Amino acid sequence: MPELGVNIDHVATIRQARRTIEPDPVWAAALAELGGADGITLHLREDRRHIQDRDLRVLRETVQVKLNLEMAAEDEITEIAIAVKPDQVTLVPEKREEVTTEGGLDVVGQLARVKACIDRLTDAGIAVSLFVDPDARQVEAARNLGVEGVELHTGRYADATTEAERDREFEAIVAAGEVAVAEKLKFHLGHGLTYRNVQRVARIPGVCELNIGHSIVARAVMVGFERAVREMKALIVG
Repeated sequence: MPELGVNIDHVATIRQARRTIEPDPVWAAALAELGGADGITLHLREDRRHIQDRDLRVLRETVQVKLNLEMAAEDEITEIAIAVKPDQVTLVPEKREEVTTEGGLDVVGQLARVKACIDRLTDAGIAVSLFVDPDARQVEAARNLGVEGVELHTGRYADATTEAERDREFEAIVAAGEVAVAEKLKFHLGHGLTYRNVQRVARIPGVCELNIGHSIVARAVMVGFERAVREMKALIVG
């Protein structure tokens, strides 16, 4: 069964709306662990719109499950990652004008740049995954760069408005996942997954990790963080 990585970015989003000290994403991570999270995911963006450097440092000292840092392949953030040493780095695309990550990393079109970042991270002993669209070419390019895994972007599946469109996007995820498994890559999924749509993708053969943030944080506002995580974990493990 796949593991659950809980993304705590949007706890920090609420805090940064007032530039204050609460809610603290470190507290949220502790409650997520109590709720059964197998990992904690956070994205340190260049513009620091939510997660701050302090959050990453404290979480490295306190998180008892896997700590997964999402980041762009940029020198400043790479240096921070090497200093802090999360258990895993997931390289993602990043544009300052976007509200959230809009698609997968174009590994095929940025081979040299992505490889340079991967090499620095792996030399520091950090496992690397690449966040890519469910496209066999991107998965194969990731394999050629020697990463440990890929996280397939599930946004188009999550945003589908008709059953036919949803089925089409689901099949694309399945097909790309089959390529990942055949290439001996760890196969993760993430982006836009909710309590309503997660069960179908959680049953895809070979998937080993789901990273979910916004939906859990939104539910936590109503029912509390630990309960929100427990409810998502129950859906995943079936």
